[in-house]
Amino acid sequence: MQTRLLNLLVCPICKGPLDHWRPPAQERQELVCHADRLAFPVRDGIPVMLESEARAISGEPTASAFPDSRLDDHADPA
Repeated sequence: MQTRLLNLLVCPICKGPLDHWRPPAQERQELVCHADRLAFPVRDGIPVMLESEARAISGEPTASAFPDSRLDDHADPA
């Protein structure tokens, strides 16, 4: 998925930022909202941003497991 598109997309529920999870680090390609703990699928390169299509996530991995995710961009400078 294009980085430019990813930067424009937000969670349809809380309007918060999304992380792009993709193989090989993750089993499937998804856009993840950590605030709502939902993962929205990406099918054929198209994000499906419908709450009814999202899956609930639990026990998610740490940001260090995803060095290219947006979590690192929002880290506290402390």
